[in-house]
Amino acid sequence: MEGMTLARAWKRMSWFYYQYLLVTPLYMLEPWERMEFNSMLVSVVGMALYTGYVFMPQHIIGDIALL
Repeated sequence: MEGMTLARAWKRMSWFYYQYLLVTPLYMLEPWERMEFNSMLVSVVGMALYTGYVFMPQHIIGDIALL
């Protein structure tokens, strides 16, 4: 039973990845180009999330203090 759930989850993730490739024109790239693009995308998103996590509380506290 659990194996079928994992298989269904894997199939759904594969479908989402395929949709991601089709929505962005990544399906036309070579595998190494696709990997490089995805690596840079993950890096930029990770840096944005980290920056928001580190610096946004300071801005929120500063804005609350102004009220």
